[in-house]
Amino acid sequence: MAESELDLFLKYIRVERQYSEETAEAYQEDIQAFHDFLAANGGVKAYTEVDHLDVNVYLSSLYDRHLTRNSIARKVSSLRSFYNFLVKNDLAKLNPFVYVQLKKHAPRLPRFFYQKELDVLFKTVYADESIMGTRNAALLEVLYGTGIRLSECVNLQLADVDFDLKMMLIRGKGDKERYVPFGRYAAHALRQYFESCRTPIMAQYEQVHQTVFINRHGGPITGKGIEYVLNQLVKKSSLTADIHPHMLRHTFATQMLNNGADLRTVQELLGHTSLSTTQIYAHVTKEHLQQDYRNFFPRATRK
Repeated sequence: MAESELDLFLKYIRVERQYSEETAEAYQEDIQAFHDFLAANGGVKAYTEVDHLDVNVYLSSLYDRHLTRNSIARKVSSLRSFYNFLVKNDLAKLNPFVYVQLKKHAPRLPRFFYQKELDVLFKTVYADESIMGTRNAALLEVLYGTGIRLSECVNLQLADVDFDLKMMLIRGKGDKERYVPFGRYAAHALRQYFESCRTPIMAQYEQVHQTVFINRHGGPITGKGIEYVLNQLVKKSSLTADIHPHMLRHTFATQMLNNGADLRTVQELLGHTSLSTTQIYAHVTKEHLQQDYRNFFPRATRK
């Protein structure tokens, strides 16, 4: 019964809500993790039998694992949405997660790359002269040069890329569409990738689809595949930190604002529904802070 309820919910978010496959998988993982926790702590329990005590015990276990607030909030949000679906469809009487509130914390600045780090990344990716190296260069140029999300990059189609106008049609969260420009570096990298990698690889493996970025066997690349490519790139470079595609998005937004772009423009480019989401990027880099400090504080440079 529990599996059928979960299957119904997953079908609902995929078909009716038009959520991406990666988002659906994230929901499934969060809900399944809760089910596994219940099974391991008191035996198998139907979703409809879960009460507030079960929820509190589960939340305590998440805190005991020292998960970040964002990770816990995501899990709670997934389960709250799941139970909202059950209640609305008369599959459950109550939503035990409806009143769960997490403690607020000060917003953390997003991790972004400094220019020297970016230089190392691009130097490393362009040093790879293999067939897949051209794909990796195109991935890096597009993610950094447009600020699009990982899921948006995964779902990018050939028809969405206009080389004449240098614009991409991006389908974001909730299937909302927006146009995002891209520069000559991304354009050149994409053309090189299409000619040297995508076309011959797809012919070799007899693949026929319109997805822009492919794996080494010609099929559409996954989000985890892109993360793997970027982490392998870091391993080949002199950098030490792990890289996530979102860091390139953070870097794009940070550099746009630091170079004079207004919040509304960055909001539109990033596809944020609310301006408050974009405001987290309204900070300056440490280099900029240090430069202003040296320029405007007399004792910083006075001998």
